[in-house]
Amino acid sequence: MSSYVNPLSMIAASPMTQQKSAKPGTWFEAMAQAWGDALDNQANTIQQQSDAISGGADTPSAITELTAQSLKMGFLSTSSHTSLSTVGEALKTMAQKQ
Repeated sequence: MSSYVNPLSMIAASPMTQQKSAKPGTWFEAMAQAWGDALDNQANTIQQQSDAISGGADTPSAITELTAQSLKMGFLSTSSHTSLSTVGEALKTMAQKQ
């Protein structure tokens, strides 16, 4: 049996060198956190625009902007799921080949 270790698997499992918090993690976890942050920011934008519309600023342009932001949220959500799933499957495949 060979003792070869795929260098990509070492990178995938290595901890991040610069961390925002004291909690250690891998680059995959950092990517997931970044997607979560982007989704949270977009949800906050939608909430603010929704609150403005509820407060009486229900102009057609405001409603159109809210619709656009909602569609952007859908796009971000789908993109985050696709990227995390794809990278997760790639890491799984890499781990199985060792």
